[in-house]
Amino acid sequence: MAMLRQITRELRNHAPFTVIGALSGIILMFFFQNIPEKTAYNIFYVLHPTHVILSALVTASMYKIYKCGKLKGKCSLLGLFVIGYAGSVGIATLSDCIIPYFAEWALKMPDRHMHIGFIEEWWLVNPLAVAGIAIAYFYPKTKFPHSGHVLVSTWASLFHIIMAKGAGYQWYLYPIVFIFLFVAVWLPCCISDIVFPLLFVDEEIPHSHT
Repeated sequence: MAMLRQITRELRNHAPFTVIGALSGIILMFFFQNIPEKTAYNIFYVLHPTHVILSALVTASMYKIYKCGKLKGKCSLLGLFVIGYAGSVGIATLSDCIIPYFAEWALKMPDRHMHIGFIEEWWLVNPLAVAGIAIAYFYPKTKFPHSGHVLVSTWASLFHIIMAKGAGYQWYLYPIVFIFLFVAVWLPCCISDIVFPLLFVDEEIPHSHT
């Protein structure tokens, strides 16, 4: 019950900022809608790995602060790695790759394709996840990386969609893409940064960390 209340509280607290992020994505979509697919691909593979390292930093930091902190620094590196990696790469893939693909599929975009970052560009995404976990081990931080990665995740999801656009967008697609951007960031980011690492903490769940 406590975890359910936490999830509800975090979703409510994050909704306004996520709306702002989704609106920024719509503005970017307007200006970048006609860029070549290859350019959108390159931008995606700047934003998605950035999302991964920020998410890994926050997820691992939450675990380090609330689980390892009470052990006076005696933290399981394996536990920190598993939680940081699964919570960042796993959920960033859902947010940036899988949900945008469903948007492309629902909108019948001609060049739709699911770009799975940790497989497609494994040499870039996976080391950055490890780097975020390593930073969290020595310098755990939560607030700024979390806010930053909400925006970066929104833009990564957007450029995944732009890759599939084909000739361009009709006006009625903008509100639909807005909804998908909101959903792609709102629930996954709250889960990866806050809820997921706290599932492994045997103490009272803390309040919002944004």
